[in-house]
Amino acid sequence: MAPAASKLRTEAGLGPLPRRALSQYLRLLRLYPVLTKAATSGILSALGNFLAQLIEKKQKKENCSQKLDVSGPLRYAIYGFFFTGPLSHFFYLLMERWIPSEVPLAGIKRLLLDRLLFAPAFLSLFFLVMNFLEGQDTAAFAAKMKSGFWPALRMNWRVWTPVQFININYIPVQFRVLFANLVALFWYAYLASLGK
Repeated sequence: MAPAASKLRTEAGLGPLPRRALSQYLRLLRLYPVLTKAATSGILSALGNFLAQLIEKKQKKENCSQKLDVSGPLRYAIYGFFFTGPLSHFFYLLMERWIPSEVPLAGIKRLLLDRLLFAPAFLSLFFLVMNFLEGQDTAAFAAKMKSGFWPALRMNWRVWTPVQFININYIPVQFRVLFANLVALFWYAYLASLGK
């Protein structure tokens, strides 16, 4: 096992089960990085949507066990597995290659690349794939893009810019997808708490 992983386990003070789970995750990440990130993205995306629904129902004083939309977490799992995990994996690797850390102002340049290129493209893809998974037609997609794209992108820039600054500049490349997925889990819950 890598020294960093061993040190992480020791410093975390985890019990036997969490230690084994972390060790297994790190092993899978090393052996199957894209598949591991895809699976993690799918699971955490589905969980985020599920938690958002629970919070929204609790705020509306509804019974949480009734009328949960299971298709929502399924759509998010599909999106996370097939799009978020793999695309983010390759984007972070490409970013490292395009803008090596030795380049002056590499952190700022990487952040600008992420915020000005990747974020709008990824948000457009999100709207397109969700539209398809919801069984909507192209007119619904166009309407959603017209009404929701710019507000969503502006909110994305406000909330995710500091997160991505930390992620791009301080998180090791193999953990960036996981870090973003964990933040997204709370992001979904936050949006639901606002009733959005």
